[in-house]
Amino acid sequence: MTLYLSWQEIALRIALACIASIAIGYNRDEHIRPAGMRTVMLVTLAATLAMLQVNLLLPLAGKPASSFNELDLMRLPLGILSGIGFIGAGAIIKKENGAIGVTTAATLWFSTMLGLLFGGGQLWLGCASTVLALLILTGLKYVEAALPRMNRGTLTLRLDKSAPAEETIRAQIRQMSLEIKAWSVQYVPATSLSLINCELEWKASARKATDAPCGLSDLRSIDGVTEFHWKQ
Repeated sequence: MTLYLSWQEIALRIALACIASIAIGYNRDEHIRPAGMRTVMLVTLAATLAMLQVNLLLPLAGKPASSFNELDLMRLPLGILSGIGFIGAGAIIKKENGAIGVTTAATLWFSTMLGLLFGGGQLWLGCASTVLALLILTGLKYVEAALPRMNRGTLTLRLDKSAPAEETIRAQIRQMSLEIKAWSVQYVPATSLSLINCELEWKASARKATDAPCGLSDLRSIDGVTEFHWKQ
């Protein structure tokens, strides 16, 4: 870290921080994420200014050794890194089968680190990190979409007295490479109807995760199935 900064060096660091944050923020805006260009830029610039403030205060002698307190400049950027966690937590939304916004929160935290790099004068490291982040946010998205992962859904079947036995339906579901995680049967009083609720798990890529498992709709054609409902 340079001990004495010129205004040209300060302007260069701020300019590089703006360019890097614009590039990352545009990627977030392009994918309609909560933290877009303005948010990423403000976070990055705040971290950059914190490190510039530290750098500008370096030449100060601080308080004498006999004082109760000593000047600890690095507490400022460390506080910035810790504080960004509150903003990141606000971007995460908890859902029934997981959470969304985790990548956005990680992007904000990463943008803070970029600001500290540019503000501290590690310009080449900041530029290389920006390129790497863009590759991760754009390129790995397609890799994630192609990789298989576990998915869950809930199947509800309403059966009448002509329906086959439960074990027959179970066997047909297993033939579709679906794993039964939970199974419950509810009998409707004063009728011959029964209600089957089962939670299924299967492996599919992210591109096909929103589609019902292959062959599941064949259960509609089973004699005695009066109602078919699939929730994912």
